[in-house]
This record gives sequence, structure tokens and C-alpha cells, in this order.
Amino acid sequence: MSTSLAQQFGELGAEWTIRQSGFDRDAANVYETQFTVGNGRLAARGSHEERHRGDVPGSFLAGVYDGHDAIVIDLVNAPDWLDTAVVVAGTRLSVDSCTVVSHERALDMSTGILWRSTVFEDAEGRRTRFDTARTASMRDRDLAVLRVEVTPLNHGGEVQLITGIDGDRTNMEALPVYPKGRTFTTEEKWAKWARSIHLETQGTVVTGDDVLELTTRTRGTGDVLAFAAALSVTPAASRVETVRAADDVRRLVTVPVAEGETVRLDKVVAVRTSRDVDAVPGEDLAARAIAAARAGREAGIDAIVADSTAEWAQLWAASDAEIVGDDELTTAVRFSIYHLLITANPDDPTVNIGAKSMSGEGYRGHVFWDTECVMLPFYLQTNPAMARALLGYRYHTLPGARRNAVDLYGKEGARFAWEAAATGDEECPTTTADGSERFWTREEEVHVTADVAYGIFRYVEATQDIDFLYDFGAEILFDTSRFWVSFVETDDDGSVHLRQVMGPDEFHSHVDDNAFTNFLVQWHLRYAADVHDQLAADAPDTLAALAAALGMDAGAPAQWRDVADRIVQGVANEHGVIEQFAGYFEREDVPVAEWDENDMPKYPEGYHHHNLEGTQLLKQPDVLELMLMFPEEFSHDVKLANFDYYEPRTLHKSSLSPSVHAKIGISVGDRTRALQYFTRSALVDLANNQGNTADGMHIASAAGTWTTLTGGFGGLTVDHGVLDFAPWIPPEWEAVRYTFSWRGLTLRVHADHDATTIEVSGPAGAELTATVNGRQTVLRAGESAVVPAAND
Repeated sequence: MSTSLAQQFGELGAEWTIRQSGFDRDAANVYETQFTVGNGRLAARGSHEERHRGDVPGSFLAGVYDGHDAIVIDLVNAPDWLDTAVVVAGTRLSVDSCTVVSHERALDMSTGILWRSTVFEDAEGRRTRFDTARTASMRDRDLAVLRVEVTPLNHGGEVQLITGIDGDRTNMEALPVYPKGRTFTTEEKWAKWARSIHLETQGTVVTGDDVLELTTRTRGTGDVLAFAAALSVTPAASRVETVRAADDVRRLVTVPVAEGETVRLDKVVAVRTSRDVDAVPGEDLAARAIAAARAGREAGIDAIVADSTAEWAQLWAASDAEIVGDDELTTAVRFSIYHLLITANPDDPTVNIGAKSMSGEGYRGHVFWDTECVMLPFYLQTNPAMARALLGYRYHTLPGARRNAVDLYGKEGARFAWEAAATGDEECPTTTADGSERFWTREEEVHVTADVAYGIFRYVEATQDIDFLYDFGAEILFDTSRFWVSFVETDDDGSVHLRQVMGPDEFHSHVDDNAFTNFLVQWHLRYAADVHDQLAADAPDTLAALAAALGMDAGAPAQWRDVADRIVQGVANEHGVIEQFAGYFEREDVPVAEWDENDMPKYPEGYHHHNLEGTQLLKQPDVLELMLMFPEEFSHDVKLANFDYYEPRTLHKSSLSPSVHAKIGISVGDRTRALQYFTRSALVDLANNQGNTADGMHIASAAGTWTTLTGGFGGLTVDHGVLDFAPWIPPEWEAVRYTFSWRGLTLRVHADHDATTIEVSGPAGAELTATVNGRQTVLRAGESAVVPAAND
């Protein structure tokens, strides 16, 4: 970033950028989400540095939660390190105080840099260009940087820059109930929320060499956060002042400039917290943050960005995917990958990914089943270290899962939370944000526990990381199996049932024998027993120590298998359709009669999310999701029968649903809507087609987009541990390209209408056997395999 920001901004390539042209207040919050920058440890929404009415700025730190003054715990809206104002001739430049002559922003996904260039005109006709660039370092996850350039275009005089650290941050807590149909403008709507105050400032520091520091503490959880900012300004300032308030510290810098001359402010920010994995008890967090910010300033923003860019290059080399012949969808896929990369941290096994990543306050930053069932495939096939860390979080929160089993049900073992945060305790609210509707997910979406087991299985399958399985995974599998044995109900005939549960389809609560849940629990118990046998054979001492710690006797695996064998499974009708839950086929079959502008189903007249219990309409399809997770367990005909039945009854009110339908549709040969469903998934946040992107990214949908491209159109599936490639390239496309990892090898796939080419890299002599276009093929490190396309 050594040349002017305006010059570099114009050099960005379209295929790697998301752009905004012109300021649209109604779309501003959506762009804030889209333009989030981060590095897996910290993230900041793409709000304007100078703020404006109706904006929703957000700065988040992975794992920093607090429940003080809140209904349930929140991912804390941390101190704002971007806060920067520019004053010219007595006017504070912003979209509220000036005319916006031009406004351009671009997110460079290849480097994680957000660029911005705005020309403001004040009431006296003075025009000033305001350029910025920001990023969070991928090399040093403690650092983030901001560069500001201000250029008077038709005037000269003093320019004042005001920047610092704002600790006066709150979280949106609850929304009042308003009469039906009441709407508010963008400037009004966020002000209607009640707010939670999670932070309590502990003090500020201003050093003699322009380093500002603010230390704050979360009121309930007691996490201490230290933010330090090292500043440098060119040309030299004529006046420098410091302003301290109760919850912020700022530097006021005044610089005289001539017409056309540029003032540059560089700001290097360092963050340290008491919950960091490398934190030392009792250390001076403020001093460490100040030292890191100072060292970053000494190295210079250009060097920090260069190091971060080099890390980005490695990340993209391992994860890039492309649709040859469709630039728009290629950009959308890369947008999905970008957001997945900035929300996971391979260095911290105590944190996980919230449903809205760290791009907004939606779902309060809570962790769901999405991680293991939807997002993990991306990480374990592109960055296994990230996948391992995400599963490490489940081990870290196992004590909370044990508390859930007791507190929610009075049962043994461990039950993972439907919505989890720092400790693993259940954090799901019981009502909607306005308190008008009751949620039952907290008590009934027990399948999340088996979903974690599924994640462990897929991770070990892809990486052969037996150390993780023995050191961490086995304990999770065994204690969660104890929960299932105590949770299930046994009838007089010996059949085992799971009652009063809910599957991923949240339109139906209080159901018995949900097909998705029962299948996963049965599989979970059998897998745990198999791992027990494996440990007994390979690591008996490890097993003995674990059994002693858990109080588990030698007969446990036999009990798990016995219960698994007796769990009732979804009943198929005469057409091979598996009933989603007991009695589902008897519910009213309400037809879908209207579709929206995206050709997606609308709620039938008189229906909404909370009154569909008595119908067969689905939020998302449990049975199809099950078949996607275990494709080798269901025949082609069974998949097709279920796709034909459930597809027209699904309303896709979960952003996860379109990608499920795209992948299943491709696999069964019903491709009529596959591209439409894929486009819906890929553009969910770029087009805001769910209407709530302002709340944060649909990060699991981003992962679903990647897996649809690679596992649907790209044809990659795993059949009992063996890779199987059967691409289908739509006529509108030329080819798909993607890269993934498997058992220590990196495979680069190019699939077009004529052939599939797989380039393999890895240790010398390494190889694996895969099925490619129906042919058994040996893939060897250092070689490429080219297999003609199969006849369709």
C-alpha cells in the first residue's frame, strides 16, 4: 500500500473484488456485512470510519462472550478501533453532513483488504477526497491496520483527523412488539432495540510516542481486553491533542495542507485478551498490546500488509474454486471462501464459528450444528488445521455439555448445546427477539450431539489423525453415547425411541422418532463402539485411563450396540419415501402456490414460520440432509423418491436448504433446478435474498455453496473412505476448478464437458486409488490423471 490509496484502488481486478458504487443508505448495513475484514481471531464490519445515522458498526473477538444485562449470552461488540473522523473548515465529513459527490468501495478478497474512496462536498462547495484501506493481519492475528488519506481537491487549509479507540459499545438485546405492519426507516430501526452493556472500561494510556491504549473488561465473564493503537501522520502535524472520555481515548491531529496535497494517517492496532490461548496469568495486557502496536508501526503498515498478503496467497492456493465461463458465480464462490477463511482460527481450539460468523450480531454469535454438518467439509478439505481447531472447541466445551445433560434432562453423559458460546452451556433463547413466539429448539434439537460425532468421524476419515481421535475424540464419543443411552425411551416390545425432539426442520417441534435424529443417534452409538474396539486393540492403556476417568465399564460398547440395534428408523411408504417423523404423512399437505422474485416458495396465505406444525411444509428437508451426509447408505432410487417428494414441500426458509437441494438433485439426475438452487445459495448475501444479510453473513450457506460446487457440480463424494469423482458441468459453463486436501495430498481438479483432470501434489511416492468418471484411477503425487467424461 505504499502508493496512494486512490491509485491502488483503481488497480484492483474485478474477478477478486466485491464493489460498491455510490452511497445507498438502505443498503448500507448489507455492505457492512459483506465488507467485513478479519483473520479468525478478530473481525470488523465494513462500516464507514466516520460513522453515519443508521449504521451498525461491529468489532468482534472470537470467544469473547458476556451475559451481563442480557437474556442470553452475546458475542461482545468489542471496542471500535476504526473510529476516525475528518474535520475540514469546521465540517465533520460524513454522508449526513455533506453531499456525496462520489463513493466507491471494494473488498479485495485475494488479500483481505477493504478499500474506500469518497469525495465529499460541504455547504460551501469545498470538495475533499477521503480514502481508506483496512485489513486484519493473517500473519500476526493480534494486529489490524487502517490507513487514511485526506486530499482537499479545490481548497487548502487545516485538516483535522480524530482517531482512537472507542470502548462505549453495546449489543442489541431485545426488540419491542409493534403493531403488525409497522415499519421504520434505516435511520430509525436499530435505535428501537434495547441494548446490553457488556464492557466496563478499566483505564486508558497515552504514551509520549503517539500510542493510545484502552483496557476494558466484560462485566459478567470477566475477560480483560487491551486495545492499543500506534499512530503516525504525514506531513507533520501543527497541533496534537489528546481527548479522554469515560470509555474512549482519541488523538486530535491538525495538519495544514495545500490544495491537492494529501494527509496520511497510519494506525496499527494490537489486541490482547486474558482469554488468549497464549495469555500468561497476571501479565500486563496493556503493556503487551502497546509493545505490539509500537513494533507494528516500526515495521510499517506496508510490511504488515505484505506479510499478510503472503499468508493469503497460501490460503487461496489451498482453497480457490472457479467456474470457467461464469465470472459472476466465480466471484460469488470466492466471496463465500473469503468469509469462511476470515472466520476460523487454526491456532485456537477454544473457539468456534457463530451462525453469522463475526460479521454481525445475528444469533448473538452462538455456535450451532452448522459447524460439523455444513462448514467442516470446507475446512477439513482445504485447511485441516482449522478443522482440528474447530473440533478442539467441542472438547474444550465438553464440561458444559455434561452440565447440559444434567440441567436440561437430569441425564448422564454429555449433551452438546443447540446454541453454544464460550463454555458449551446451553445458550439458546426461549423466545423470539420481541418475545412473541416460543422456541423449542433449546430442549429438542438434540441431534446436535450426534452431529459433533459425525464431524469427528469425517475429520479422521479425511486426515487419518488418529492422535486427535484417541486424545480428544474418543472421550467426546464415549460420554455422548452415555447420554443417548440415558435419553432414549424403551417400549415394552423392546423398541427404542427418541421422543419430543426436533430435526433441522424447525417448523415441526415435539415430534417422535425424527428420521434424521434417529439415524444419526444409531450411527453415533455404533461408531463410538467401533472406536472403543479400536482403542482396545491399538492403545489399551489410553482406553483404560479414559474408562477410569469416565467411570465407564467394559460392557459399555455392547450396551451402545444393543440400543443402536433397537432404535426405530424412519418408515418408508410404498414409494420408498422415508417419513420425516412419526405421523408426518398424516399432516395436512398444503400446496405451495406462489413464488418470490428469486423463484423461491412463499408461505401459503395465512401461514408463517410459527403455525406450520400441522402441515407437511418444511423449513428445510431433514431426510435429504441425512442422505447428503451419508450418501453411501441410500440407493439412487431411494434418494430420487425422497427428492421428488420433499422438494415441492420445502419452503427454503433456512439458507442451508438450497445447497442441499442442488447437491441431491445433481446426484439423482434431476438437474432442472440445480443451477437455480446453487445460484440462490451463492448469492444469498451478495443479493441479500433472505432479506437479513444486515444481521451478518449466512456463513454455513457460504460453506454449502463451496460443497455444492465441489461435491455437486465437481462430483466429489466419499464412499466408505474412497474418493469418487463424477462431475456434471451445466451446459452454461465451460468447466469447474477446485483444490482440496485428502490424507496428506493436495488435489487440483479441472472438470469440463470432455474430461476430468486431477493434478496431485504431496510426499514423494504417495498415492491413492479413486473412482473418476466411473473408472478406478490411481492418483500419484507429482502426476496428473486425465479421465474422459462418462456418458450421461
